[in-house]
Amino acid sequence: MSREPRFRRSSRQLAAVLAILPAFALAACSKAPAEKAENKRPVLVAEVHYTPESPARSFVGTIKPRIETDIGFRVTGKVAKRLVEVGQTVDVGQALAILDEVDLKLQAEQAVAELSAATGVLAQASAAEGRASELRSKGWSTQAQLDQAKAAADEARARLNRAERSVELTKNSLSYATLLADTRGVVTATLIDAGQVVAAGQTAIRVARFAEKEAVVAIPETLVGRAKDGVATVSLWSEPTRTYAAKLREIAPNADASTRTYLAKFSLPDAGDSVSLGMTATLTLSDPTTARIARVPLSALFSQGNGSSLYVVDDAGAVALKPVTVKSYETKDVLISGGVEEGAKVVVLGVQKLDPAQKVHVVSALTF
Repeated sequence: MSREPRFRRSSRQLAAVLAILPAFALAACSKAPAEKAENKRPVLVAEVHYTPESPARSFVGTIKPRIETDIGFRVTGKVAKRLVEVGQTVDVGQALAILDEVDLKLQAEQAVAELSAATGVLAQASAAEGRASELRSKGWSTQAQLDQAKAAADEARARLNRAERSVELTKNSLSYATLLADTRGVVTATLIDAGQVVAAGQTAIRVARFAEKEAVVAIPETLVGRAKDGVATVSLWSEPTRTYAAKLREIAPNADASTRTYLAKFSLPDAGDSVSLGMTATLTLSDPTTARIARVPLSALFSQGNGSSLYVVDDAGAVALKPVTVKSYETKDVLISGGVEEGAKVVVLGVQKLDPAQKVHVVSALTF
């Protein structure tokens, strides 16, 4: 077999190399933009969010009536009937319970009889006084007899007056045998039952008024000042999307011995029938005078002796150096009060090596 000359093989290899050089040139041209894109520096950013310097604080409370009245009979007697149950709504003048009226009616009848007797005694005494006065004027009687007749007449008039008052009192006592609601509200407790003998003034029915409701919460001693001067709102667990304006009505002068908290009562003037007594509520206290600040990592701060700044990245990857107002420094963060807008993206690592004319690429995390 004859061998091909070496110079011919070299010629063919050179021709093959020359043939593929344009392909390599085109590939190099197509990769140039990609290599240029890869020159963007990857940066880690954080969004700026402004919040109140003194954050709002929330506490769990209970909806209670501002006025809860213990209603009792004004006379002593035996309970004949109880007309309401716990949870029942009552109106003004509605009967709640009734006493046995037998003894009260007898007392009323006795007072009427005494009034009738006093009326007869007064008529007799008045007639005797008139006769004594006439006899005295004619000189047929002494002054002592006239004075005695006048005293007897005055005593009869006083007894009649007392009898009239007694009749009125017994009528009132008879009306007190029916226990009436003096306000619109809901029954929260029934402390009597039929057959029970109750004393005058003893609590029989407890009624919570619908006039005004309030949220009762326990406030720690560090926030007593904010409870007095701050803005309070209340939301219900059953309706968390709706809030009610609240106003501090009363705060305990002494702290609870076990919890060291102060019992505070916030009135709810806008609470309607949908706000039921006993519901669980959330009271939020906020400070209206507090400044709004943003917390960013301390590594994001850039300074060259002319003030503190932050590098802000836009959607196109361009960076701009923005001067900011520093509120205070912490161990790992810096608190700023202005200079960058809400939601701005700031570079948090490697700010000393950034160039404002350089494009950057935002990444969620840096990997090595």
